[in-house]
Amino acid sequence: MFTSTTPSGITLSELAARVWHSGKISSQDRQVLRSLFLNHLPSEEEIAAVDRLLHAIRRGWITMLE
Repeated sequence: MFTSTTPSGITLSELAARVWHSGKISSQDRQVLRSLFLNHLPSEEEIAAVDRLLHAIRRGWITMLE
């Protein structure tokens, strides 16, 4: 289970679920993910979740918004 809290106050699992549900990732969501990786060492589970999001973006299942 994800326990890391992002700077915006939500957990990484909540952010990932919101992106999967909407099918879109905003620039603010990307900034939150970026700061999460810069500010602490993510767990293997968190890295796997981000890898799945990146795979979905490459496949076109999730759209990147400006």
